[in-house]
Amino acid sequence: MELIRIEGLYKSYGDKAKRVEALRGIDLQISKGEMVAVVGASGAGKSTLLHLMGTLDKPTKGDVFYKGERIFEQTDKKLALFRNKNIGFVFQFHHLLPEFTAIENVMMPVLIGGGNKIAARKLAERLLSDVGLEQRLNHKPGELSGGEQQRVAIARALVHSPDVLLADEPTGNVDTHTGDDIFHLLLKLNKDQDITMIIVTHNERLANRMKRRLRMVDGKLYEETSREAAGVYKEGDAGEGSGVSG
Repeated sequence: MELIRIEGLYKSYGDKAKRVEALRGIDLQISKGEMVAVVGASGAGKSTLLHLMGTLDKPTKGDVFYKGERIFEQTDKKLALFRNKNIGFVFQFHHLLPEFTAIENVMMPVLIGGGNKIAARKLAERLLSDVGLEQRLNHKPGELSGGEQQRVAIARALVHSPDVLLADEPTGNVDTHTGDDIFHLLLKLNKDQDITMIIVTHNERLANRMKRRLRMVDGKLYEETSREAAGVYKEGDAGEGSGVSG
């Protein structure tokens, strides 16, 4: 089932004299339950694409459809509600609140939305257990390792049972072993809970292990062939992949 469809997506910044074309005509379809890697050089447009898919920013031109509906036709208030209900975000830097414990950080989105405190705590306990932190519920971020902090951030992103998890370099701020652990956790969540995941990463080794892999090159998106996903891809060979965008 198609979950997300992107048509003719452009995003530019600055005025005419200093205009930067971050995205240049992206077309893309993502089905429910897919796990997709987006790779490419810094500045290619990967994070911009993720922000538009998550409605953290608006396109200069083009449409994003969610379950067949144009999401950017909604008011800012409705977009915020859409984001809160349907999208989970995980970033390279976890953005946990340092003065609160792990369980309080995970509960926070529910409490901000007016949810019941007891129910929020039970949900947070379950989610932290799912990510292997049942023994660290009452530890503050400063008392947790980098990998543990990222696991808390993942649990927090799942607190509203989103259809889509958008992750921007989720393993970029941890060591290789911890990055592997986080990646395996994401794989397990994708398999067990059928959560659609779009993961921006510089880690080609991890990206190679995902079923679908897209490459951003100068604001355009290319679906990589199996040859490219095996590591033979060269940045100048973008046209050899099956183009997802113009």
